[in-house]
Amino acid sequence: MQRTEDGQTVRLVDYRPTDFVLLGVAMTLKLFEGRAEVLARLSLERRPGVSANAPLHLDGDELVLESLVLDGAPLAPETYEATPDRLMVRGLPESGRFELAVETRIAPEANSKLMGLFRSNGIWCTQCEAEGFRRITYFLDRPDVLAPYRVRIEADKAAAPVLLGNGNPVDSGELADGRHYAVWDDPFNKPSYLFAVVAGDLDLLADEFVTMSGRKVTLGIYTEKGRSEQAGYAMDALKRSMAWDERRFGREYDLDVFNVVAIADFNMGAMENKGLNVFNHKYVLLDPDIATDTDYAGVETVIAHEYFHNWTGNRITCRDWFQLCLKEGLTVFRDQEFSADERERTVQRIGSVRRLKAHQFPEDQGPLQHPVRPAEYREINNFYTATVYDKGAELVRMIATIVGPQDFRKGMDLYFERHDGEAATIEDFITCFEDAAKTDLSQFALWYAQAGTPTLTVTESWDAKARRHEVTLRQSLARGTAGTGLEPMVLPVRFGLVGGNGEDSVADGQVAGSAKLKDDLIVLTGREATITFNDLPDRPYLSILRDFSAPVTLDHEQSEAARLALARLDPNLFNRWRALDDLVAEAMTTAAKRAPGDTSPALKPVVIEALIALAGDDGLDPAFRAQGLALPGESDIARQIAENVDPDRVHEVVDAARAAIGTAGHAVLERLRDEFASSKEFSPDAASAGRRALSNAALGYISAATRDPGPAIAQYQSATNMTDRSAALAILAHRFPGDPQTERALDDFYRRYEADDLVLDKWFTLQATAPAHDTLETVKRLAAHPRFTMRNPNRVRALVGAFAAANQVAFHRADGAGYEWVAEKLVALDGINPQVSARTATTFRAWRSFEPGRRAKLEQTLRQVSETKGLSKDLQDIVDRSLK
Repeated sequence: MQRTEDGQTVRLVDYRPTDFVLLGVAMTLKLFEGRAEVLARLSLERRPGVSANAPLHLDGDELVLESLVLDGAPLAPETYEATPDRLMVRGLPESGRFELAVETRIAPEANSKLMGLFRSNGIWCTQCEAEGFRRITYFLDRPDVLAPYRVRIEADKAAAPVLLGNGNPVDSGELADGRHYAVWDDPFNKPSYLFAVVAGDLDLLADEFVTMSGRKVTLGIYTEKGRSEQAGYAMDALKRSMAWDERRFGREYDLDVFNVVAIADFNMGAMENKGLNVFNHKYVLLDPDIATDTDYAGVETVIAHEYFHNWTGNRITCRDWFQLCLKEGLTVFRDQEFSADERERTVQRIGSVRRLKAHQFPEDQGPLQHPVRPAEYREINNFYTATVYDKGAELVRMIATIVGPQDFRKGMDLYFERHDGEAATIEDFITCFEDAAKTDLSQFALWYAQAGTPTLTVTESWDAKARRHEVTLRQSLARGTAGTGLEPMVLPVRFGLVGGNGEDSVADGQVAGSAKLKDDLIVLTGREATITFNDLPDRPYLSILRDFSAPVTLDHEQSEAARLALARLDPNLFNRWRALDDLVAEAMTTAAKRAPGDTSPALKPVVIEALIALAGDDGLDPAFRAQGLALPGESDIARQIAENVDPDRVHEVVDAARAAIGTAGHAVLERLRDEFASSKEFSPDAASAGRRALSNAALGYISAATRDPGPAIAQYQSATNMTDRSAALAILAHRFPGDPQTERALDDFYRRYEADDLVLDKWFTLQATAPAHDTLETVKRLAAHPRFTMRNPNRVRALVGAFAAANQVAFHRADGAGYEWVAEKLVALDGINPQVSARTATTFRAWRSFEPGRRAKLEQTLRQVSETKGLSKDLQDIVDRSLK
């Protein structure tokens, strides 16, 4: 395949195996102040059928070659060609095994890209996915090249008393001049992107886990000095994840040790390196005073996700990066199921669907659209997207829905059995479920190849005399920028016919068209099908697409009365929530499209009453009620408007709706505040988090209605945990910016937590997301703050990323100043960390949807960035695709 460093397009159809097979890797890394020396001994063999004259091509990236030895003999200069980005070796043995020893020199301290081997806060650390290993040594750096690794790490003992690698520790000892070494052996074949080394002065939280076969596994979470006690919840989540994977999928951990390392400077959330997971410390370090309930849930999810990769990603990896969803989408599905079992399933599903619609649906509708398995790419780092992760998870969920839970488990077991130790493809995965369920999923595979969000149109017809109800389903798919196919796909549609008693009516259905019906599931395979239900006592309320059984845009002409009835009666709690959420979203979208100056209410009183009734229903879980009170976000409304969006108008509509709900529901909301306000010692369990969520949602509405900062000030001052304190501060910063009480609270927050970078990130974000036109001036001031740095990805995301992605009012200021400032930061950041710069640039992707004035300024800004000389391939790719 073509290398991505060249900026050339890489195509799936060009895949072919390497000319040489890698049999094993022995490495020595010598770490010094200011440099690292790397010796990699590669055991190789020419693949049968490959020409005897074929040279060996290895990948590199900013490398310095020190020496090259073949089977113990130094190679003559004329037998190889070396540049910082490539190594080509000629004259290799025609057959049999040979060893190539490659010695390189690198500079971890100067590596601001945080890819390969870098040094962060005195800690040496690696990040090799997707193509970072080539920044350590010349290599066949691709996921289908698998081998066992044995790694020796040497460093100054005072600077790095802890030396960690993949696999199991097998040797350690002292060296001269105060140095020491450790040897790690990973017996399982793995690709280079899973290679990991960590060295530094770290604290350890130790524990153990006994597997289902009785094996004892030593667990360790390593943190910066003085922070190991904050890793207790992460350790608990890890042990629960290990036990859950045994119960649910029969997967037992396979090494003697499992280590996690938490560091401050990291491009991603975490990395699943075999036996040595490296984490952004925000997904490990917690205590009630620094972390919110959202943080606790995030740690639980990410810990589980990376652990689950041990089987879905490590033991079975991807043949090539086009198959990325095979590990990421599948593992997201697994972590979602874990969270659903650990917490409240419906609430977790609502959260997953909210994220899907907020991040993946816009991706599907914009210039960065691509299939779950793309056919080509220019820069693979730019394809770690919501489409691969979240839509990829939805595809696995649909397979589970179609084949049923028993055959899904059989299919997963077959997948593990057939492909353990291999680099697999989507076809391999799907075939396992075809064989397990004895079904044909060839049409389902279109989901992986066709980009875009299908529209499912639903119409109903009731014949009272005949007691017959007809439901017609139609699917359609619009062509987007990816230009993929438009063939009808397989849509599993869960449904129910709800009677006036709140129970599903039992009725047999007859199908006309391309669909299958079994119990409460319609599997639509063609463009249209009609299902007829007979002998019904009364007209039912159709509850369609229960639990969001397919990732589609639902177009269902259903009366307001029917939706309100479903919001009260539907036994499926997800659809009970969605009936009301859809009513609210459609009403607010309609209001935002009205002419400027039209101040008529977006929400009818009957809709507001239904929201308040749901919130006040003590028979429902508080977390579910909090979700019911959460209005669609401003970006969600803008996405539904789709064209000529005026962000100021959208904000006015959302703001007015909050005030109207707060006013109409004041009595209920005050009761919820009194009942659920924190009064007990903090507990991170789901039930306690749900009570806090409902209480804080109520406070938000009360503040919106009364325009009085007093209740939020009182909560801020009395809060005993970060959830309540930051919720109160968010209300003050967003609803009462500039108020002296707000400024005092922000100053107090800074003084309380100035020593904690994780909490300071919250401080930056709260101010960057205040929906006011002058927030840009605040953000500029914060960018000059001594605690802001462009070299820490978390801090950049907290200020620049939050401002661009989550502040529809200030970023989209009509004068274009928000665009100009973010673009300036993107270019500056690109010279430091191209990966973070490119991901931040995706906030410009919806530029065509705005009204003409903003649209023109957005396009002008993007073109200016595109024409900047010396852009990385990462940023250039995002900007150019956004403009196409």
